[in-house]
Amino acid sequence: MSAARPFHSLDDMLTRADQIWWSLDQADWLEAFRAHPKIGEKAAAAQSAEAQKWSAQEQSSVTEASAQTLFELAERNVEYEKRFGFIFIVCASGKSSAEMLAIISTRLQNDSETELRALPLNRVRSPV
Repeated sequence: MSAARPFHSLDDMLTRADQIWWSLDQADWLEAFRAHPKIGEKAAAAQSAEAQKWSAQEQSSVTEASAQTLFELAERNVEYEKRFGFIFIVCASGKSSAEMLAIISTRLQNDSETELRALPLNRVRSPV
């Protein structure tokens, strides 16, 4: 992405990000997922301080969740990772913890190939 700069608009940047993402293979995607924190987790092991700050802001609704919702999110995170072999990723910005719980519950119904290919669609361009 750095080499592709400058971008003339957000759409230009997202289009280039899509092109780069889809040019990668599954091993590259899984490597990227490992650097991402789980929903409700403070930070992924390999995150910079800046990424940790951004992640905390993105997941701020989780800090206000009830104990029951946090418990259910943690359970679904474990179930998801066992089912697919990678962590649940969703653009959490603007979503309540209840919404994220509903999303993970729905996505647990996907098969592995569908879920892996759906992940990039659950980011900035996704309608809120």
